[in-house]
Amino acid sequence: MADMDVLARKSKGERIASNAMKIEDGDLTYRIIGCAMRVHTELGPGLREKPYENALAIDFEEQDIQFAQQPSYPIFYHRRPVGVCQPDFVIEDEVVVDCKSIPSIGEPEVGQMLNYLRIAKKEVGLILNFRGTKLEKKRVQL
Repeated sequence: MADMDVLARKSKGERIASNAMKIEDGDLTYRIIGCAMRVHTELGPGLREKPYENALAIDFEEQDIQFAQQPSYPIFYHRRPVGVCQPDFVIEDEVVVDCKSIPSIGEPEVGQMLNYLRIAKKEVGLILNFRGTKLEKKRVQL
């Protein structure tokens, strides 16, 4: 297994941290992952995405973590609006969180998170996958 501080991939200016990347105590992402682990433990694996998202919202409230659920960010083409981007959460106006219930996190999910980060003008995102027996997580950074 790679060193905990080594990034899994680096290209085009983005950095994607491996699941094993050390997250310092007190870090906002550490708190978010703690909430996700509680939700996964209580609800168990294999449900559809929405129950996990809604349970996370409850846990964020209980942990006094400020969040916006399903915020809308406009998408522009040639300065004209062409749609909206809606990540599952933006936490404390810093971290974008996307909940999944899929076999595993892959390149399409990472690409989607990179778009969320670019459009929302944020630097850090977390993809949380609740489908397996263990919570799968991936930290994505622009």
